[in-house]
Amino acid sequence: MLRSVSLLAGTAVVGLVALKLLGLLLLPLLGMVFGFVMFVFKIALIAGLAYLAYKLFTGWGRERGSEAS
Repeated sequence: MLRSVSLLAGTAVVGLVALKLLGLLLLPLLGMVFGFVMFVFKIALIAGLAYLAYKLFTGWGRERGSEAS
């Protein structure tokens, strides 16, 4: 009985240490992935806004050109 309890406690300690080490390694990795995703999102947002501005300005240019003719 004592051997099974000590085996369970040892397994729990090893699991806890492994979880802490894995957390120390994975947390910065998750932060880097999140930063990269936000960077891609920011670039896509800027490109989308530039495309929208281009479409709006070319549309207004055509409307003014048709009124002037």
